[in-house]
Amino acid sequence: MTICRTKAALTDLVNEWHRAGLTVALVPTMGYLHEGHASLMRIARKNADRVVVSVFVNPTQFGPNEDYAQYPRDEAHDFALLEREGVDAVLAPEPIEMYGEDATVSLTESELSKVMCGAFRPIHFAGVLTVCLKLINIARADVAVFGQKDAQQLASLRRMVRDLDVPVRIIGAPLIRESDGLALSSRNTYLSSDERTRALVLHEALDEAQAAYESGETDAAKVVAQIKARVAAVPGTRTDYVVAVDADSLRPVTKLRPNTLLALAVHVGKTRLIDNHIL
Repeated sequence: MTICRTKAALTDLVNEWHRAGLTVALVPTMGYLHEGHASLMRIARKNADRVVVSVFVNPTQFGPNEDYAQYPRDEAHDFALLEREGVDAVLAPEPIEMYGEDATVSLTESELSKVMCGAFRPIHFAGVLTVCLKLINIARADVAVFGQKDAQQLASLRRMVRDLDVPVRIIGAPLIRESDGLALSSRNTYLSSDERTRALVLHEALDEAQAAYESGETDAAKVVAQIKARVAAVPGTRTDYVVAVDADSLRPVTKLRPNTLLALAVHVGKTRLIDNHIL
């Protein structure tokens, strides 16, 4: 595995691969890697000749009172996992390498990024879209793989690629859960043992909503209210949002149907968790 600390080093490497007729898949991550990330790498391997993973905690997607400084980091662990998964190259730059000292251009999106998490984290998706476009360009990626857990991010990136004619294929990968149903997330490490047990309510509420839908319930407002009530019954939780939206446009639906995204963001103690399910 080649470790690249600069953008130029990675671009030079992938240009060599392209000259040899090889295709490149990119898996952008913020590190502190887990099995969910590994599943993205395996999908990338099936869809390209070479796999590049970025390990970069992107400062531009964190608000001033968010957890950029505290976000978990463990480069030695990450590199060991990448080696295990047979990744061909990793880009692990410092922020100054990614943005320089005077960057003034960033991407904005006017619809998908304004709802759900975007309503609570107003600068988040501008940072996400900007860094992902930079990474796609640096890696000269033919394919980029993102997890369904960040459903709003995935929808926004697909819209970015469509609207800006970015020559990359976006692959959405299934959400990966731990054995008890908790969605895998680097932020799970913030949870105490008791909070982790409480956090299971996110998945349980979504499962119950799926069961209601399978039993014939199609009223989106009723199912959203059911999810909210289920979460509220667990002490130490606070809900930012629960929505039923079209999985592609993120526009609200009144009647549940296939491809409806049920998504929620919940604070468990001081930790903000997201989860979702597509009917």
